[in-house]
Amino acid sequence: MSWDFGTDPETERELAWIREFIDTQAVPLEALDLARHDFDRVAAPLVAQVKDRGLWAAHLDTVHGGTGRGQLRLALMNEIVGRSRVGPLLFGTAPPDSGNLELLAAHGSPDQRRRYFEPLLAGSVRSTVAMTEPGAGADPTLLTTRLVRDGDGWVLDGHKWFATNASLADFLLVMAVSDPDAAPRDRATVVIVDRDAPGVEIRRDIATMENPHPRPAQIENHCEVTFTDVRLGARAVLGEPGRGFAMMQERLGPARLHHCMRWIGQAQRAFDMLCERATYRFTHGSVLADKQTIQNWIADSAAEIAAARLLTLHAAWKIDTLGAKAARTDIALIKFHGAKVLHDVVDRAVQAHGSLGFSADLPLESMYRRARAARIYDGPDEVHRQSAARLLLRDREPPADGIPTEHLPTARRAARRRFALAAPTEGSP
Repeated sequence: MSWDFGTDPETERELAWIREFIDTQAVPLEALDLARHDFDRVAAPLVAQVKDRGLWAAHLDTVHGGTGRGQLRLALMNEIVGRSRVGPLLFGTAPPDSGNLELLAAHGSPDQRRRYFEPLLAGSVRSTVAMTEPGAGADPTLLTTRLVRDGDGWVLDGHKWFATNASLADFLLVMAVSDPDAAPRDRATVVIVDRDAPGVEIRRDIATMENPHPRPAQIENHCEVTFTDVRLGARAVLGEPGRGFAMMQERLGPARLHHCMRWIGQAQRAFDMLCERATYRFTHGSVLADKQTIQNWIADSAAEIAAARLLTLHAAWKIDTLGAKAARTDIALIKFHGAKVLHDVVDRAVQAHGSLGFSADLPLESMYRRARAARIYDGPDEVHRQSAARLLLRDREPPADGIPTEHLPTARRAARRRFALAAPTEGSP
């Protein structure tokens, strides 16, 4: 089965419009540093343009108000949208809302879709997903937040953190252990919890390397949340009890793919800044473009971005043609490789700009901090490397008689034959 990353003329026109929109409308918004409610007000006319073009929440199927474009076309779109950190907000593809929309669309009851999905799709409410805990990050089988049956309903108790946008959210999707005696991947259930429900406390916006001075109502925050004796009705369960782990994995697969394409867009923007800097910055007798080190940085960055882009497009193509399960290895590979490429390219661009790149006068310092976070969220690099290796080795068996001769280096095989032929025969002097 051959790869085909070609696009039709209609898609090319669409991508051209998105490029123009991001560079002329989204990028200038970054400098305003607006609170979320101010951003929503200023961005409303731009969001209206996106909706008029039929590009809002394009990751959803057409039956749910999306475009049904498939993952390959979405990847090409997200590559451009990701050039700006506010681009996903203008296109309805910003996490965690984007992934929560997919979960609600796939597993929500008619009542849940009416109460939560439809307002979230319209952009009139916000959401978060609360899965990570202080003692359970990359391994969700260690979750301790409990969901206990109480008559026809449930009682939720626990402690979550790094719940993105919880301080801005109207509701939370919470993953909690509902059956501690079940198999590790069958213990958890996802419930929908209104933020203003009794017992829900948003304790703080967490200061991070990405956002060292969080303020209330910023565009994006990571929050610490506790649930104390939160009483929920039976209708709060999303999907089926015990299916929480599988549902979150279902949510994270496409989300990781979209992350990677946005990272490529960010890396390309940093690369453009690196190349531009090389053409005009004069030092030690010539412009930076004449320095071998800068030339190496530019060549290495171009190759790395191209490789990451092809890996990601191949993963998207595989999802479209073979299904998400067939792309598990590819998604694991691009998650850690794409994060490294983003970090390295941005780092070179910062270095080439010197003190200017280190300052907040340019977006590079902010891009650098977000690039470091990319190696952790949605699973740290080490977990994805391990996952990819296990999948790649899953169907391989060790040889029955040790190392096969044909796997030895050619020179060693030849030497073995030569010395075997030259060995003395029995009875020779």
